[in-house]
Amino acid sequence: MNINLFDYFLPESAIAQYPTEKRDASRLLVVHRETNHTEDRLFSDLPGYLNQGDVLVVNDSRVIKARLIGTKEGTGARVELFLLARASGHAGSESYASGPETHASDGDLWTCLARPGKRFKPGDRVLFGDVLSAVLVSKEEDGTVLVRFEYTGIFLEILDHLGRMPLPPYIRREADATDEDRYQTIYASNPGSVAAPTAGLHFTPELLEVLRKKGVEIVFVTLHVGLGTFRPVQAEDIEAHHMHREQYHISEEAAASINLAKAEKRRVICVGTTSVRTIESAVVAAQTCATVSDVPKIKAGFGSTDIFLYPGGPNFQMTDALITNFHLPKSTLLMLVSAFYDREKILNIYREAIEKEYRVFSYGDAMLIL
Repeated sequence: MNINLFDYFLPESAIAQYPTEKRDASRLLVVHRETNHTEDRLFSDLPGYLNQGDVLVVNDSRVIKARLIGTKEGTGARVELFLLARASGHAGSESYASGPETHASDGDLWTCLARPGKRFKPGDRVLFGDVLSAVLVSKEEDGTVLVRFEYTGIFLEILDHLGRMPLPPYIRREADATDEDRYQTIYASNPGSVAAPTAGLHFTPELLEVLRKKGVEIVFVTLHVGLGTFRPVQAEDIEAHHMHREQYHISEEAAASINLAKAEKRRVICVGTTSVRTIESAVVAAQTCATVSDVPKIKAGFGSTDIFLYPGGPNFQMTDALITNFHLPKSTLLMLVSAFYDREKILNIYREAIEKEYRVFSYGDAMLIL
């Protein structure tokens, strides 16, 4: 499919630069796939659309302060590193904490974006204060760089002190103290993402409690958002696009809850495209399961995924409904949502939302696709 089939008109004024004053005060566009009917609601109205027995799958990955600004040793030139992912290790939260060593190990190799990248050569060192430095190991063909961090103390604590929240480029301002809270979901617990799983930003503790009292089961999975989620599609034919791999983890308890819901024909509702990609990546073909013959299942454990969900691509086997924000034109996220519903209908809904002055992207409003 041609990438231009996923384009739409987007006025600059529609891009949210700040979050709403209260998380669940965002607007919610409800889409009923069976009837093609839409409703304009607030996110706080969400419980009215969920039923007892539904399983709500959320991504509990926590955003790290992935932007580091330092100076090149010897010249004093400004260098910015944007951390994307560890180059080794797995998706467990323990992989993002480090002991008090004053030297780096293999676990401190990171894939990054560097600015300015052309002047940054293998062996160059960048200084970030007195306790952290980075040495360029290599430049990769995809434009990223591999760096080795050296530090004294605990790496995550150093990032919290020296780093900046990695707001996306369409938010045209510097991150401030408000973003340290609002660019995290309230249930974020496993550090590792370099962008927020934004559909979850609308939830409040009170809203989750209302859902629990209604009998909705809330299940946590982890996918650390990296370059694979927001990397632009360069290919004219979208099928030629390759996603970068991202790390995920599904606990035994989470897998059991989701598998039981599917077996009992209860709805599995994903909060955000990252939750969708996590559980759809972990599907085990039904014929390989001894106890279930016609129901797909997911497998617990650590893994990595480069799954690309687009119209005509892999089928959705686990996801019955989706809560998501409004995504960039020509993005893989818009392609995923189009595959879940219908490309032309989704683009019509986007046009409708923009006419009704919905706010889009990370700090924007939400959509519930039933």
